[in-house]
Amino acid sequence: MTAPAILHPTDVLDGFAVPPELEATRPPESRGLRRDEVRLMVSDRGAIRHRKFHDLNSELRSGDLVVVNTSATLPASVVVDRELVVHFSSALPGGLHIVEIRSISGAASLPYRAPAPGKLQLPGGGVVELLSPYPVGSESRRLWAAAVDLDCPLSEYLSTWGRPIRYRHIDGPYPLTSYQTVFARVPGSAEMPSAGRPFSERLVTSLVAAGVSVVPVTLHTGVSSLESGEPPYPEWFEVPEPTAAMVNHTRAHGGRVIAVGTTVVRALETTADSKGESHPARSWTDHVIGPEDKMRLVDGLITGWHEPASTHLDLLQAVAGRALLAEAYQGALEAGYLWHEFGDSHLILPG
Repeated sequence: MTAPAILHPTDVLDGFAVPPELEATRPPESRGLRRDEVRLMVSDRGAIRHRKFHDLNSELRSGDLVVVNTSATLPASVVVDRELVVHFSSALPGGLHIVEIRSISGAASLPYRAPAPGKLQLPGGGVVELLSPYPVGSESRRLWAAAVDLDCPLSEYLSTWGRPIRYRHIDGPYPLTSYQTVFARVPGSAEMPSAGRPFSERLVTSLVAAGVSVVPVTLHTGVSSLESGEPPYPEWFEVPEPTAAMVNHTRAHGGRVIAVGTTVVRALETTADSKGESHPARSWTDHVIGPEDKMRLVDGLITGWHEPASTHLDLLQAVAGRALLAEAYQGALEAGYLWHEFGDSHLILPG
């Protein structure tokens, strides 16, 4: 269904509502599509084109470099009782974890607004003890630094008791495989690095055959349910030495570095020096990218469609510029593009 325009294009980024009919409530495969058959908007130096994701190889050129996130999604949601669910976000030094407590609402969950309990008894005998709001000094009481007492490693525990994190726009439970990309190799993300989901093995093969290189980084994503105005928090990442070398080689020889997702932008830009060169790194990043920042390594971006007031929109403005991004979002609303992790895609080539 086509949604009507809701705001003047220059104002759309200041606030818009995603119509319910534009929420992707199920994976494309459940809608009779292959992964790479979702829609793809191409924003290319102010020109807007409407394609399918499997047309990506005709939008890129020989010598370009596509950088993907190899983080695999954990079944990071554990039901505590009939009312509460705990989302395991990111690991912290010292054996602690960032967790989010939410209220069960049907097949999904909602923000938990009551005073947080000090300890949670988990199924299977585990215990989560909430130590302090995260980050330290936060007033939101949404995220907590927590001690987790289990009889086995967390990943093993989650494989038995966990399920994928899902929000109210999803129409029911789907298996963990629906929340993995074809690049998933290193378990660690609370939620899927969803920009990479539309890639298929067939599409990757066609890109490589056309002279487009594909290289990995890893960034483990935390929970995405950030409240309005809440900045991204530190996440663990790795940019391997071969990837950093390929980024530098591509830029030195006139190719474009295309990041697949805001996670890849964050990882790459964390490693950039003042001369615009990438360096291998394996650490935590607290790098936050806003509209005023200049990209040092990234020339283009493949991403999904993000919620109003999302900090992702700030990062996208740094890549695309406000005018191009506003035109794209207005066009997506008018043309009926689908939002969220199972939705449609956007290729930004600002030139």
